Amino acid sequence: MSSQDPQQPQPPRKTYNLRNPLPLSAAQESEVKQLYYKRVRSLCAPEIKAFAECAVNRTITATWVCREQRLAMNACMVAHAKPEEEDRAREEWFSTHEERRRVKEEELARVEKRREEVIRMMRADEERRKKAAAAGEKA
Repeated sequence: MSSQDPQQPQPPRKTYNLRNPLPLSAAQESEVKQLYYKRVRSLCAPEIKAFAECAVNRTITATWVCREQRLAMNACMVAHAKPEEEDRAREEWFSTHEERRRVKEEELARVEKRREEVIRMMRADEERRKKAAAAGEKA
């Protein structure tokens, strides 16, 4: 027997058209842009590192002294900062969307559980205070 039961339909995987995607909120677009910039920076890491090493302890003079490294870094960034790379970042964002949503829901459930526990503890404390006050009045 296979582990997949033919009677049980699998939940359909969402597919997204990246050229005409779902409208994203400004915050979601910002997350996509952050992924995009991170991907471009990771592709140009050696050039960025070379420029950073050259620019250590320099201020304005870094522009002239580190010209070669700066131009190499900028050329790399321009070469990789293409719409295709942004599409890949958007695709990555959509592929991890369900996972992020699940993690957020789990976090909210933990917060709610803790909130209920705190409320229960506060009510129990209030009951103890009332009993202590009632016992103090009788004595």
